[in-house]
Amino acid sequence: MSVLKTDELVIDIPGRASGSALSLTLSPGEVWGVLGPNGVGKTTLLHTLAGLRTPRSGQVRLDGNLLADMGRRRIARHLGLVFQEHQDGFPATVLETALVGRHPWLSPWQMESASDLGRARDALERMDAVDLEHRLVHTLSGGERQRVSIATVLTQDPAIWLLDEPTNHLDLHHQVAVMKLLRELAGAGRGILMGLHDLNLAARWCDQVLLMFPDGRACWGPVREMLLPSVLESLYGQPLKATELDGCPVFIPV
Repeated sequence: MSVLKTDELVIDIPGRASGSALSLTLSPGEVWGVLGPNGVGKTTLLHTLAGLRTPRSGQVRLDGNLLADMGRRRIARHLGLVFQEHQDGFPATVLETALVGRHPWLSPWQMESASDLGRARDALERMDAVDLEHRLVHTLSGGERQRVSIATVLTQDPAIWLLDEPTNHLDLHHQVAVMKLLRELAGAGRGILMGLHDLNLAARWCDQVLLMFPDGRACWGPVREMLLPSVLESLYGQPLKATELDGCPVFIPV
């Protein structure tokens, strides 16, 4: 299984003079949450880790290889990214969209096989979207589109998952289903890193968290050590009350 590592990585945020250098390791079986208020760079970090943006300084390595030296097809065989927003530039059905996840594994001009089709349908079924397979993606609701996006990465089957607000647009039932799925994938040896706004999702489902502050500072560590009311109140500028439910911390804004 793959390991994603940063070496003194500083992401490039326009208008920000500096930021903490991040030396992190996302290992197989781990679930990381990235927390912080709007505008701190959570999406920029995810795009940088995926090789879609150039860092201000430092490096990203995938299995010891510099990400900047790897081709996109090679990266996509190990790393998948779920975007927060979706730009569907041309008409495509849900099934055709899910099948895009198999493209890194196909040679140029190679058609998808029956096995690829089965993988896509299995992924759509896991995301409660198999009944949508003939729908055009631009006709879907936001929550339906998000589930198809996750199904596409399921079809891709990477070892490293980067997700930008994976529960965006989802109702409560599908939020829990997605978080259970990601936890299950981690249990099977995948590495999961996701940007989140919901503290309680992070507290319940993550092993490690990275806290990103508006002034560029960052700190990270195990959930129980990082998700403290005093730290989170400083992070968000919002008073919080903390309690526990079934042994898991729960945070309530006051």
